[in-house]
Amino acid sequence: MAVVGAGAAGMMAAVAAARAGAQVLLLERNGQPGRKLRITGKGRCNLTNDCTREEFLTHVTSNPRFLYAALTGFSTADAKDFFEELGVPLKTERGRRVFPVSDRAADVVAALERACRQSGVRLLPHARVRGLELAGGLAAGVRTDGGLLPADAVIVCTGGLSYPGTGSDGDGYALARQAGHTVVPPRPSLVPLVEQGGLCASMQGLSLRNTGLRVTEQPGGRCVYEDFGELLFTHFGLSGPMALSASAHLGEVLPGRYTVCLDLKPALDAQRLDARVLSDFARYRNRDFGNALGDLLPQKMISPVIAACGIDPRKKVNAVTRAEREALVRTLKCLCIPLAGLRPISEAIVTRGGVDVREISPKTMESRRVPRLYFAGEVLDVDACTGGFNLQIAFSTGVAAGRSAAEQSPLPAGGPAREQKQTEAEPQ
Repeated sequence: MAVVGAGAAGMMAAVAAARAGAQVLLLERNGQPGRKLRITGKGRCNLTNDCTREEFLTHVTSNPRFLYAALTGFSTADAKDFFEELGVPLKTERGRRVFPVSDRAADVVAALERACRQSGVRLLPHARVRGLELAGGLAAGVRTDGGLLPADAVIVCTGGLSYPGTGSDGDGYALARQAGHTVVPPRPSLVPLVEQGGLCASMQGLSLRNTGLRVTEQPGGRCVYEDFGELLFTHFGLSGPMALSASAHLGEVLPGRYTVCLDLKPALDAQRLDARVLSDFARYRNRDFGNALGDLLPQKMISPVIAACGIDPRKKVNAVTRAEREALVRTLKCLCIPLAGLRPISEAIVTRGGVDVREISPKTMESRRVPRLYFAGEVLDVDACTGGFNLQIAFSTGVAAGRSAAEQSPLPAGGPAREQKQTEAEPQ
């Protein structure tokens, strides 16, 4: 059996297949496996989320029902057990996000490499797959720069288009099209938001920890996403966990379609916030308005908020009218940032789009068009919010594909693959 791509899904698929008794060749275009996995979670690797299957599916933004069987076969609890049995102690943080205790993504990669070695998976690095070998309507191997590699099953785990420097350049889509599959056009997901205007740029570098965020869509002002947490202002717009998660819930982002509303004082309702403003105004009644907001806002935010609420910064606080004060409160409770678009897919954490899951068996990940051909991980049209959900999708679909593909791989005469001596280069 051949597994194409030694990322999260590919290594998990290879281990699952080998443990089920198949001989597995794992092909990786880079010099070592898990290159993208090493940088996930800013190098900490949020590998899963400690929640139930039903809760998990509510965080999947594309085709959640497709994942029901895969998550049943390899759950978040199974993922935790898998890594802890491989010697990676885990911890659970805010939002039930699961990380290695070491905060090192490299430890997760090393555990998967160990599992590959222990189960007898053979790794072939620097192997660029150029096409599928199809015979009699079945997947029969892959074609690399070095020639044909026959296989009784092929699992494609090449990732999407995010972080192309790690090797994800969309070559899995070409393999899928060769087999007659439909590829939903790839778009960025979990990616920073680009503003329309210069409000965020004027606050570049400012980070907020306890902020409310709501994204509305025009026409009608329908709320499409709401969250509370961390945010970062950049030269192009908004980044940070909330902005990335929001992007997963947006359709095509055209100027004027979506607006971000920031609640800068989520702990106070409008009435209590007005009382707080009145208290500050009483304390600084003889100051210019522009010098009276230091107790309410970070310094970088004062001028942009003043501009947004339309009050002359040179006006004395004791001359600010009730209507102007109400405008300030409205701005603090909803600082509006129109969106112009998303950052490029090369900056996205995951890819939305990919192989159409209607053409894939949800139980086995096998192609409905070409028997013995499987797809797993980000190459599929499935994606989720931040919080460990996308890596769990890679693990669960990888396990489903590996176990099913192993049924197509007869046991070698010498016994299960885990007992065979490796002949190819092992993971370093």
